[in-house]
Amino acid sequence: MIDASIPAVRLARVSRLFGDFRAVDDVSLDIRDGEFFTLLGPSGSGKTTCLRLVAGFDRPTYGSVLLHGRDVTHLPPYEREVNTVFQDYALFPHMSVGDNVAYGLMIDKVPQAKRQERVDEMLELVRLSGMAGRKPSQLSGGQRQRVALARALIKHPRVLLLDEPLGALDLKLRQQMQIELKAIQQRVGITFVYVTHDQEEALTMSDRIAVFNHGKSEQVGTPAEIYEHPATPFVAGFVGVSNLVSGEAARAITGSAETFSIRPEKIRLAEPDAEVPPSMYYADGEVRDVVYLGLYTRYLVDLGADQDLVVIQQNLDATSMDVLAARGKKVRLLWLRDHNRALKSA
Repeated sequence: MIDASIPAVRLARVSRLFGDFRAVDDVSLDIRDGEFFTLLGPSGSGKTTCLRLVAGFDRPTYGSVLLHGRDVTHLPPYEREVNTVFQDYALFPHMSVGDNVAYGLMIDKVPQAKRQERVDEMLELVRLSGMAGRKPSQLSGGQRQRVALARALIKHPRVLLLDEPLGALDLKLRQQMQIELKAIQQRVGITFVYVTHDQEEALTMSDRIAVFNHGKSEQVGTPAEIYEHPATPFVAGFVGVSNLVSGEAARAITGSAETFSIRPEKIRLAEPDAEVPPSMYYADGEVRDVVYLGLYTRYLVDLGADQDLVVIQQNLDATSMDVLAARGKKVRLLWLRDHNRALKSA
């Protein structure tokens, strides 16, 4: 019987040092059983090192790693109830799809009939029924990724670790696989711990996200919490696009010089003399640049005092000629006070 109150994965004040470099710096995380949890951050932020510590491919310099309440800090990978899916798939090119998927069961000497039954189940799960006899070279990139996923799931790990598994796919296929991965995770009901630097990927699939920067976890929350209520300037700037306003420009708008963020899509362009309701902040400026992107247009508005604001507006009625004509015009920017987010230093 699984105790849902015990985290599937717990990192307890974990640090990993390489000489004087702190790849992971005093990170504590609880990942709930059955959730899709993403470690998000730029290259070198410590997210992949954390995944390796959970997998057992590396060991922390300080701190502990627990899986379902069991301290596995010093256990090798094969003694942990986890499996890993890599970006490069790591399939055996000389083996068929079916044999690749069954490999872990062959090592465990599971009888052939039982192996075949499990392989069929896994291939059906990842929508590759009927392809067991093919070689990996005969599959598309997305199909090879699903084979790797089936191979990782066939032994029913309690935690599945995924290290940027969609990074080698093109944009359209990557977006399709994001939806498929989330659907598979919900069907099998196990914990997925996913590493990516792609913000859209994290927002699309995750139940919760930990945003990493310089070896630390700066914020943990749901996609909506991370996007709508960023805790630090880094999170505001890394997850989506955000305007950061501080100093005299911030004081002119809010009365305080403290840094705040405002998302570009929350701002409305208006005429220079537009009325300002009590529920709104405003700033006056000049449209310095316009980028027409079909679905929406991005405006860069100069407020003076070395402060620009990016504004994004959907092109509901406007044509490309309409929006490009805004360049050089005086405008008033309006947004709800509730959309301002005060930020703390990291």
